[in-house]
Amino acid sequence: QVEVVESGGGLAQAGGSLRLSCAASGYFSSYAMGWFRQAPGKEREFVAAKSWDDGKIEYADSVKGRFTFSRDSARNTVHLQMNSLKPEDTAVYYCAAVVPDHSDYVPTRNSEYDYWGQGTQVTVSS
Repeated sequence: QVEVVESGGGLAQAGGSLRLSCAASGYFSSYAMGWFRQAPGKEREFVAAKSWDDGKIEYADSVKGRFTFSRDSARNTVHLQMNSLKPEDTAVYYCAAVVPDHSDYVPTRNSEYDYWGQGTQVTVSS
C-alpha cells in the first residue's frame, strides 16, 4: 500500500508565500510525483510534475516563475514553494505519485497517477 500525504497549506496574502510538502511511502523506493489543484466550481488542473530521475520538470503556464517544485535527497519527499501568490491560486492542492516505467517519464495528466493525497487547502486573500 502506498500512502501520499501533503501538508503546508494555509492562508496567505497576495504576494506572500507558502511551502507545501508531500511524502510518498510504500513498497517501492521512488516515484514520479506531481501537484494538482482544484478551485471551487472548477476542474482539477495540473500544476507541476517531476520525473523520477529529476531530469525533467513541467509547470503549468499559470505558475511558471512563481512556483518551484523540488525533491529531497530521499526522492520520495517533494515540496512546492509558492511565491508571489495570487488570489487565483486559491484551491485545494493535491499531491500524486506513480511508479514510472522509465526514469525520465513526466506525468502531467490525472489518469497517469495511481496514488493521491487528501489535499491541503491554500487560500490567498487580496
